[in-house]
Amino acid sequence: MEFATMTDDHSALDRRTLFKATLGAATVAVVGTELAGTAASAAPVAPAADGFDFVIGCDEWGARPPSSPIQLSGNVTNKIIVHHMEFPNSTDYSLEHAKQLARDCQDLHMDTNGWADTGQHFTVSRGGYVLEGRHRSLETLEGGQQQVIAAHCPGENGNAIGIENEGTYFTETPPQALFDALTTLCVTVCRQYRLHAYDLFGHWDFRDTDCPGAAFYREFPQLRRAVQAGLGESAAGAPPRRWPDIWQFVGGPVVQLGQYLLIAGGARLTASGTFDQKTIKAVQKWQSQHGIPVDPDATFTTATWETLVPALAPGATGAAVTGAQTILAHKGCAVSATGSYDAATQTAVTAIQQLHGLPATGSLDVTTWCAVAGGTVRESLS
Repeated sequence: MEFATMTDDHSALDRRTLFKATLGAATVAVVGTELAGTAASAAPVAPAADGFDFVIGCDEWGARPPSSPIQLSGNVTNKIIVHHMEFPNSTDYSLEHAKQLARDCQDLHMDTNGWADTGQHFTVSRGGYVLEGRHRSLETLEGGQQQVIAAHCPGENGNAIGIENEGTYFTETPPQALFDALTTLCVTVCRQYRLHAYDLFGHWDFRDTDCPGAAFYREFPQLRRAVQAGLGESAAGAPPRRWPDIWQFVGGPVVQLGQYLLIAGGARLTASGTFDQKTIKAVQKWQSQHGIPVDPDATFTTATWETLVPALAPGATGAAVTGAQTILAHKGCAVSATGSYDAATQTAVTAIQQLHGLPATGSLDVTTWCAVAGGTVRESLS
Protein backbone atom coordinates (compact mmCIF):
# COMPACT_ATOMS: atom_id res chain seq x y z
CA MET A 1 0.00 0.00 0.00
CA GLU A 2 1.50 3.34 -1.01
CA PHE A 3 0.43 5.28 2.05
CA ALA A 4 2.05 8.60 1.16
CA THR A 5 0.24 8.97 -2.16
CA MET A 6 -3.27 8.38 -0.90
CA THR A 7 -5.87 10.70 0.57
CA ASP A 8 -8.47 10.17 3.27
CA ASP A 9 -11.18 9.78 0.69
CA HIS A 10 -14.63 10.60 2.11
CA SER A 11 -16.54 8.80 -0.58
CA ALA A 12 -19.86 9.84 0.97
CA LEU A 13 -19.41 13.01 -1.07
CA ASP A 14 -18.95 11.34 -4.44
CA ARG A 15 -21.81 10.98 -6.88
CA ARG A 16 -22.31 7.26 -6.47
CA THR A 17 -22.57 7.51 -2.69
CA LEU A 18 -25.05 10.36 -2.89
CA PHE A 19 -27.11 8.37 -5.38
CA LYS A 20 -27.02 5.20 -3.31
CA ALA A 21 -27.73 7.11 -0.10
CA THR A 22 -31.08 8.08 -1.55
CA LEU A 23 -31.90 4.36 -1.60
CA GLY A 24 -31.08 4.01 2.10
CA ALA A 25 -28.40 1.94 1.71
CA ALA A 26 -2.01 -12.09 -11.96
CA THR A 27 0.54 -11.11 -11.51
CA VAL A 28 3.14 -13.36 -13.03
CA ALA A 29 6.85 -13.02 -12.35
CA VAL A 30 7.34 -16.78 -12.76
CA VAL A 31 5.89 -18.76 -15.63
CA GLY A 32 5.30 -22.34 -16.68
CA THR A 33 5.03 -25.32 -14.37
CA GLU A 34 5.36 -23.34 -11.15
CA LEU A 35 2.19 -21.40 -11.88
CA ALA A 36 0.42 -24.48 -13.15
CA GLY A 37 1.18 -26.17 -9.83
CA THR A 38 -0.16 -23.18 -7.90
CA ALA A 39 -3.43 -23.28 -9.80
CA ALA A 40 -3.86 -26.99 -9.10
CA SER A 41 -3.16 -26.82 -5.37
CA ALA A 42 -5.94 -27.75 -2.98
CA ALA A 43 -7.69 -24.90 -1.19
CA PRO A 44 -7.74 -25.17 2.59
CA VAL A 45 -11.07 -24.76 4.33
CA ALA A 46 -11.33 -21.53 6.31
CA PRO A 47 -10.83 -22.06 10.03
CA ALA A 48 -14.06 -21.75 11.98
CA ALA A 49 -14.66 -18.39 13.63
CA ASP A 50 -16.51 -18.02 16.91
CA GLY A 51 -18.74 -15.11 15.96
CA PHE A 52 -16.66 -11.94 15.84
CA ASP A 53 -14.48 -12.67 18.86
CA PHE A 54 -11.46 -13.38 16.68
CA VAL A 55 -11.25 -9.67 15.77
CA ILE A 56 -9.28 -7.55 18.26
CA GLY A 57 -11.14 -4.27 18.61
CA CYS A 58 -9.63 -0.79 18.66
CA ASP A 59 -10.01 -0.47 22.43
CA GLU A 60 -8.23 -3.80 22.96
CA TRP A 61 -5.10 -2.80 21.06
CA GLY A 62 -4.97 0.71 22.46
CA ALA A 63 -6.11 2.83 19.54
CA ARG A 64 -6.06 6.60 19.72
CA PRO A 65 -9.42 8.28 19.21
CA PRO A 66 -10.02 9.45 15.61
CA SER A 67 -9.27 13.10 14.93
CA SER A 68 -12.69 13.66 13.35
CA PRO A 69 -15.99 11.78 13.32
CA ILE A 70 -16.02 8.45 11.49
CA GLN A 71 -18.44 8.52 8.57
CA LEU A 72 -20.59 5.68 7.31
CA SER A 73 -21.17 5.03 3.64
CA GLY A 74 -24.47 5.02 1.82
CA ASN A 75 -23.02 2.69 -0.81
CA VAL A 76 -23.64 -1.01 -1.14
CA THR A 77 -20.53 -2.94 -0.09
CA ASN A 78 -19.58 -4.92 -3.20
CA LYS A 79 -16.03 -6.16 -2.78
CA ILE A 80 -13.02 -6.84 -0.57
CA ILE A 81 -9.68 -5.23 -1.46
CA VAL A 82 -6.59 -6.98 -0.10
CA HIS A 83 -3.34 -5.10 0.58
CA HIS A 84 0.12 -5.73 1.92
CA MET A 85 1.51 -3.10 4.28
CA GLU A 86 5.07 -2.97 2.95
CA PHE A 87 6.18 -3.27 6.57
CA PRO A 88 9.05 -5.65 7.48
CA ASN A 89 8.39 -9.40 7.36
CA SER A 90 8.67 -9.76 11.12
CA THR A 91 9.25 -13.13 12.76
CA ASP A 92 7.62 -11.92 15.96
CA TYR A 93 4.24 -13.63 15.74
CA SER A 94 3.03 -12.64 19.20
CA LEU A 95 -0.18 -10.91 20.19
CA GLU A 96 1.75 -7.98 21.64
CA HIS A 97 3.56 -7.49 18.34
CA ALA A 98 0.22 -7.51 16.50
CA LYS A 99 -1.14 -4.82 18.82
CA GLN A 100 1.99 -2.71 18.36
CA LEU A 101 1.65 -3.14 14.59
CA ALA A 102 -1.85 -1.69 14.77
CA ARG A 103 -0.64 1.26 16.85
CA ASP A 104 2.29 1.92 14.50
CA CYS A 105 -0.01 1.84 11.50
CA GLN A 106 -2.47 4.25 13.08
CA ASP A 107 0.34 6.63 14.03
CA LEU A 108 1.61 6.60 10.44
CA HIS A 109 -1.79 7.23 8.97
CA MET A 110 -2.76 10.00 11.37
CA ASP A 111 0.57 11.76 11.95
CA THR A 112 2.20 11.37 8.52
CA ASN A 113 -0.73 11.03 6.13
CA GLY A 114 -2.99 13.39 8.06
CA TRP A 115 -5.93 10.99 8.04
CA ALA A 116 -8.67 10.87 10.66
CA ASP A 117 -7.78 7.33 11.73
CA THR A 118 -6.25 4.10 10.45
CA GLY A 119 -6.89 3.85 6.71
CA GLN A 120 -8.05 0.23 6.40
CA HIS A 121 -10.98 -1.53 7.99
CA PHE A 122 -8.98 -4.51 9.27
CA THR A 123 -5.37 -5.60 9.73
CA VAL A 124 -3.96 -9.15 9.74
CA SER A 125 -0.60 -9.80 11.42
CA ARG A 126 1.95 -12.36 10.29
CA GLY A 127 1.15 -14.30 13.44
CA GLY A 128 -2.48 -14.66 12.35
CA TYR A 129 -4.11 -12.04 14.58
CA VAL A 130 -6.96 -9.99 13.10
CA LEU A 131 -7.34 -6.43 14.36
CA GLU A 132 -9.90 -3.74 13.74
CA GLY A 133 -8.39 -0.85 11.81
CA ARG A 134 -10.55 2.23 11.50
CA HIS A 135 -12.93 2.76 14.42
CA ARG A 136 -16.44 1.34 13.99
CA SER A 137 -15.34 -1.16 11.34
CA LEU A 138 -16.10 -4.08 13.65
CA GLU A 139 -19.42 -2.59 14.74
CA THR A 140 -20.57 -2.14 11.15
CA LEU A 141 -19.27 -5.58 10.16
CA GLU A 142 -21.43 -7.11 12.88
CA GLY A 143 -24.43 -5.18 11.54
CA GLY A 144 -23.70 -6.11 7.93
CA GLN A 145 -25.73 -3.20 6.56
CA GLN A 146 -23.32 -0.30 6.21
CA GLN A 147 -19.57 0.11 6.18
CA VAL A 148 -17.22 2.73 7.48
CA ILE A 149 -15.78 5.07 4.85
CA ALA A 150 -12.09 4.23 4.91
CA ALA A 151 -8.92 5.49 3.20
CA HIS A 152 -7.34 2.37 1.72
CA CYS A 153 -8.21 2.87 -1.98
CA PRO A 154 -9.51 6.19 -3.35
CA GLY A 155 -12.70 5.70 -5.30
CA GLU A 156 -13.47 2.44 -3.50
CA ASN A 157 -13.42 3.58 0.13
CA GLY A 158 -17.20 3.72 0.44
CA ASN A 159 -18.00 0.36 -1.16
CA ALA A 160 -15.01 -1.95 -0.53
CA ILE A 161 -13.77 -3.48 2.71
CA GLY A 162 -10.01 -2.89 2.91
CA ILE A 163 -7.77 -5.47 4.59
CA GLU A 164 -4.10 -4.76 5.24
CA ASN A 165 -1.73 -7.68 5.74
CA GLU A 166 1.50 -7.26 7.67
CA GLY A 167 4.59 -7.74 5.53
CA THR A 168 6.01 -7.14 2.06
CA TYR A 169 5.24 -9.70 -0.61
CA PHE A 170 7.00 -8.86 -3.86
CA THR A 171 8.99 -12.10 -3.75
CA GLU A 172 7.89 -13.82 -0.52
CA THR A 173 4.44 -15.21 0.22
CA PRO A 174 2.59 -14.68 3.52
CA PRO A 175 3.04 -17.24 6.31
CA GLN A 176 0.30 -19.84 6.71
CA ALA A 177 -1.00 -18.24 9.92
CA LEU A 178 -1.67 -14.98 8.07
CA PHE A 179 -3.24 -16.78 5.11
CA ASP A 180 -5.59 -18.74 7.37
CA ALA A 181 -6.59 -15.67 9.41
CA LEU A 182 -7.16 -13.64 6.24
CA THR A 183 -9.34 -16.44 4.89
CA THR A 184 -11.44 -16.49 8.06
CA LEU A 185 -11.84 -12.71 7.95
CA CYS A 186 -12.81 -12.73 4.27
CA VAL A 187 -15.38 -15.47 4.90
CA THR A 188 -16.88 -13.40 7.72
CA VAL A 189 -16.96 -10.22 5.60
CA CYS A 190 -18.59 -12.11 2.74
CA ARG A 191 -21.25 -13.59 5.01
CA GLN A 192 -22.08 -10.26 6.62
CA TYR A 193 -22.19 -8.23 3.41
CA ARG A 194 -23.57 -10.99 1.17
CA LEU A 195 -20.44 -11.17 -0.95
CA HIS A 196 -18.71 -14.12 -2.58
CA ALA A 197 -15.16 -15.36 -3.07
CA TYR A 198 -15.12 -13.89 -6.56
CA ASP A 199 -15.65 -10.40 -5.08
CA LEU A 200 -12.07 -10.37 -3.76
CA PHE A 201 -9.53 -8.10 -5.49
CA GLY A 202 -6.03 -6.71 -4.99
CA HIS A 203 -5.24 -3.05 -4.45
CA TRP A 204 -3.58 -2.68 -7.85
CA ASP A 205 -6.77 -3.83 -9.55
CA PHE A 206 -8.12 -0.31 -8.82
CA ARG A 207 -5.05 1.85 -8.25
CA ASP A 208 -1.57 2.57 -9.63
CA THR A 209 0.43 0.80 -6.93
CA ASP A 210 2.66 -2.24 -6.44
CA CYS A 211 0.37 -3.48 -3.64
CA PRO A 212 -0.41 -6.32 -2.75
CA GLY A 213 2.91 -7.55 -4.15
CA ALA A 214 3.48 -9.91 -7.06
CA ALA A 215 4.10 -13.04 -4.98
CA PHE A 216 1.02 -12.47 -2.80
CA TYR A 217 -1.16 -11.75 -5.84
CA ARG A 218 -0.25 -15.12 -7.31
CA GLU A 219 -1.82 -16.65 -4.19
CA PHE A 220 -5.19 -14.98 -4.83
CA PRO A 221 -6.74 -17.88 -6.81
CA GLN A 222 -5.92 -20.14 -3.85
CA LEU A 223 -7.25 -17.54 -1.40
CA ARG A 224 -10.51 -17.26 -3.32
CA ARG A 225 -10.91 -21.04 -3.34
CA ALA A 226 -10.31 -21.15 0.42
CA VAL A 227 -12.91 -18.43 0.99
CA GLN A 228 -15.35 -20.22 -1.29
CA ALA A 229 -14.87 -23.44 0.71
CA GLY A 230 -15.37 -21.56 3.96
CA LEU A 231 -18.63 -20.15 2.63
CA GLY A 232 -19.79 -23.61 1.59
CA GLU A 233 -20.20 -22.43 -2.01
CA SER A 234 -19.03 -23.96 -5.26
CA ALA A 235 -17.61 -22.70 -8.52
CA ALA A 236 -20.81 -23.74 -10.28
CA GLY A 237 -22.63 -20.89 -8.57
CA ALA A 238 -20.13 -18.24 -9.63
CA PRO A 239 -20.57 -16.08 -12.71
CA PRO A 240 -18.34 -17.01 -15.67
CA ARG A 241 -16.39 -13.80 -15.12
CA ARG A 242 -16.29 -11.13 -12.41
CA TRP A 243 -14.60 -8.09 -13.95
CA PRO A 244 -13.11 -5.15 -12.00
CA ASP A 245 -15.98 -2.65 -12.03
CA ILE A 246 -13.83 0.42 -12.54
CA TRP A 247 -15.56 3.81 -12.70
CA GLN A 248 -14.77 7.49 -12.93
CA PHE A 249 -13.30 7.80 -9.43
CA VAL A 250 -10.50 5.23 -9.79
CA GLY A 251 -7.30 5.13 -11.84
CA GLY A 252 -4.20 3.13 -12.63
CA PRO A 253 -3.19 0.35 -15.01
CA VAL A 254 -6.66 -1.17 -15.30
CA VAL A 255 -8.04 2.22 -16.38
CA GLN A 256 -5.17 2.47 -18.85
CA LEU A 257 -6.14 -0.96 -20.19
CA GLY A 258 -9.72 0.20 -20.62
CA GLN A 259 -8.50 3.28 -22.46
CA TYR A 260 -6.38 1.22 -24.85
CA LEU A 261 -9.40 -0.98 -25.58
CA LEU A 262 -11.54 2.08 -26.25
CA ILE A 263 -8.84 3.42 -28.57
CA ALA A 264 -8.81 0.08 -30.38
CA GLY A 265 -12.57 0.52 -30.76
CA GLY A 266 -12.18 3.92 -32.37
CA ALA A 267 -12.14 6.38 -29.46
CA ARG A 268 -9.78 9.33 -29.56
CA LEU A 269 -8.13 9.19 -26.17
CA THR A 270 -4.79 9.23 -24.41
CA ALA A 271 -4.15 6.05 -22.44
CA SER A 272 -2.97 7.89 -19.34
CA GLY A 273 -4.49 5.74 -16.61
CA THR A 274 -6.46 8.76 -15.43
CA PHE A 275 -10.24 8.43 -15.71
CA ASP A 276 -10.74 11.86 -17.28
CA GLN A 277 -13.76 13.47 -18.93
CA LYS A 278 -12.82 12.16 -22.38
CA THR A 279 -12.72 8.65 -20.98
CA ILE A 280 -16.10 9.10 -19.29
CA LYS A 281 -17.63 10.25 -22.57
CA ALA A 282 -15.95 7.45 -24.53
CA VAL A 283 -17.27 4.78 -22.15
CA GLN A 284 -20.79 6.17 -22.27
CA LYS A 285 -20.68 6.49 -26.07
CA TRP A 286 -19.52 2.88 -26.35
CA GLN A 287 -22.33 1.72 -24.09
CA SER A 288 -24.91 3.66 -26.08
CA GLN A 289 -23.63 2.35 -29.42
CA HIS A 290 -23.68 -1.26 -28.22
CA GLY A 291 -27.09 -1.29 -26.56
CA ILE A 292 -25.63 -1.35 -23.06
CA PRO A 293 -27.32 0.69 -20.30
CA VAL A 294 -25.38 3.96 -20.11
CA ASP A 295 -23.91 4.26 -16.65
CA PRO A 296 -23.88 7.80 -15.20
CA ASP A 297 -20.48 7.14 -13.62
CA ALA A 298 -19.06 5.45 -16.74
CA THR A 299 -18.68 2.17 -14.90
CA PHE A 300 -17.04 -0.62 -16.89
CA THR A 301 -19.86 -3.11 -16.47
CA THR A 302 -19.55 -6.75 -17.52
CA ALA A 303 -21.24 -6.00 -20.84
CA THR A 304 -18.93 -3.05 -21.40
CA TRP A 305 -15.79 -5.11 -20.86
CA GLU A 306 -17.02 -8.04 -22.90
CA THR A 307 -17.89 -5.98 -25.95
CA LEU A 308 -14.58 -4.12 -25.73
CA VAL A 309 -12.12 -7.02 -25.55
CA PRO A 310 -11.12 -8.51 -28.93
CA ALA A 311 -9.89 -12.04 -29.49
CA LEU A 312 -6.12 -11.74 -30.05
CA ALA A 313 -3.48 -14.28 -30.97
CA PRO A 314 0.30 -14.15 -31.41
CA GLY A 315 1.17 -11.92 -34.33
CA ALA A 316 -1.62 -9.41 -33.67
CA THR A 317 -0.81 -5.71 -33.42
CA GLY A 318 -2.50 -2.56 -32.22
CA ALA A 319 -3.74 -0.64 -29.21
CA ALA A 320 -5.47 -3.61 -27.56
CA VAL A 321 -2.17 -5.53 -27.60
CA THR A 322 -0.42 -2.53 -26.05
CA GLY A 323 -3.06 -2.43 -23.32
CA ALA A 324 -2.57 -6.08 -22.47
CA GLN A 325 1.21 -5.71 -22.43
CA THR A 326 1.03 -2.61 -20.22
CA ILE A 327 -1.00 -4.25 -17.47
CA LEU A 328 0.94 -7.52 -17.71
CA ALA A 329 4.21 -5.61 -17.26
CA HIS A 330 2.81 -3.68 -14.29
CA LYS A 331 1.93 -6.95 -12.58
CA GLY A 332 5.36 -8.46 -12.95
CA CYS A 333 5.52 -10.08 -16.39
CA ALA A 334 8.64 -9.75 -18.52
CA VAL A 335 6.95 -7.99 -21.44
CA SER A 336 7.33 -4.60 -23.12
CA ALA A 337 4.48 -2.47 -24.45
CA THR A 338 5.39 -2.70 -28.13
CA GLY A 339 1.92 -3.18 -29.58
CA SER A 340 3.07 -6.41 -31.21
CA TYR A 341 1.89 -9.77 -29.81
CA ASP A 342 5.35 -11.27 -29.53
CA ALA A 343 6.75 -14.42 -27.92
CA ALA A 344 7.19 -12.74 -24.53
CA THR A 345 3.54 -11.69 -24.52
CA GLN A 346 2.45 -15.20 -25.48
CA THR A 347 4.53 -16.64 -22.62
CA ALA A 348 3.00 -14.20 -20.12
CA VAL A 349 -0.55 -14.88 -21.29
CA THR A 350 0.06 -18.64 -21.09
CA ALA A 351 1.28 -18.26 -17.50
CA ILE A 352 -1.84 -16.27 -16.56
CA GLN A 353 -3.97 -19.00 -18.07
CA GLN A 354 -2.13 -21.68 -16.11
CA LEU A 355 -2.51 -19.73 -12.88
CA HIS A 356 -6.26 -19.40 -13.35
CA GLY A 357 -6.95 -22.92 -14.58
CA LEU A 358 -7.61 -21.93 -18.19
CA PRO A 359 -6.53 -23.74 -21.37
CA ALA A 360 -2.91 -22.70 -22.01
CA THR A 361 -3.39 -21.43 -25.56
CA GLY A 362 -1.28 -18.29 -25.27
CA SER A 363 -4.07 -16.32 -26.98
CA LEU A 364 -6.43 -13.76 -25.50
CA ASP A 365 -10.08 -14.79 -25.43
CA VAL A 366 -12.72 -13.05 -23.32
CA THR A 367 -12.08 -15.19 -20.22
CA THR A 368 -8.32 -14.74 -20.37
CA TRP A 369 -8.84 -11.01 -20.80
CA CYS A 370 -10.84 -10.98 -17.55
CA ALA A 371 -7.98 -12.67 -15.67
CA VAL A 372 -5.45 -10.27 -17.22
CA ALA A 373 -7.57 -7.28 -16.22
CA GLY A 374 -7.63 -8.45 -12.59
CA GLY A 375 -11.00 -10.14 -12.49
CA THR A 376 -12.05 -13.58 -11.28
CA VAL A 377 -12.91 -16.38 -13.69
CA ARG A 378 -15.03 -19.37 -12.77
CA GLU A 379 -12.31 -21.82 -13.80
CA SER A 380 -9.96 -20.50 -11.12
CA LEU A 381 -12.53 -21.36 -8.45
CA SER A 382 -12.73 -25.03 -9.43
